[in-house]
Amino acid sequence: MTSDGLRQRVGEQADLRPQDDAPARFGTEPFYASIGRALVVMCGVVPVLFGVELLDYWLAEDLVVTGGIRPRHLDGLDGVLLAPLLHLNFAHLYGNSVPLILLGTFVLASGARRFAAATLFITVFSGVGVWLVGDPDTVVVGASGVIFGYLGLLLARGMIERRWWHLWVGVVVGLLYGWQVVGVLPGAADPAVSWQGHLFGFLGGVIAAVLFRAPRRLSATG
Repeated sequence: MTSDGLRQRVGEQADLRPQDDAPARFGTEPFYASIGRALVVMCGVVPVLFGVELLDYWLAEDLVVTGGIRPRHLDGLDGVLLAPLLHLNFAHLYGNSVPLILLGTFVLASGARRFAAATLFITVFSGVGVWLVGDPDTVVVGASGVIFGYLGLLLARGMIERRWWHLWVGVVVGLLYGWQVVGVLPGAADPAVSWQGHLFGFLGGVIAAVLFRAPRRLSATG
């Protein structure tokens, strides 16, 4: 086989492997389209959370008590999955809504499957962390663990995959909500705020960026 023939076959094989990553490349039309679709989806998530909160209000906060995380109590383990859907009150939900939409939009824009896998991992990692080290006399609810997970995921993904727009989105949103960043530090936040959920959520996001990173693109020359 000639060298030209070999180069041609290598090129043909390499073309079969890479996945089109145009939606992840900043400035392309698919990128803006994926952002738009993701924004619509995330804007649809928040009304669902408000519906859950309204139901909880009618039930006199019974959902919070039964569905929240109760650290180191076996009957509080179901809260690992349920707690992000619940909030203490509407003010709590209002505070989480905007960062959830902003960060969730950019995480979802990189692909629905990666979004679903990362969200589940962050939810479980954050929830189990709270259950293991949280105050056993408290009930923990709220989507802030997932929000901090998205923040950690975007920052880590920007460096791991060299998708710098991920990194800049994380930095900008982090600056906009910088007053919440102290929530990952023990004793630095409001005593009513679960720093454990924030910390483990952030760490879960960083790990998720590694576990669910995009495959490297291949290129052929010659």
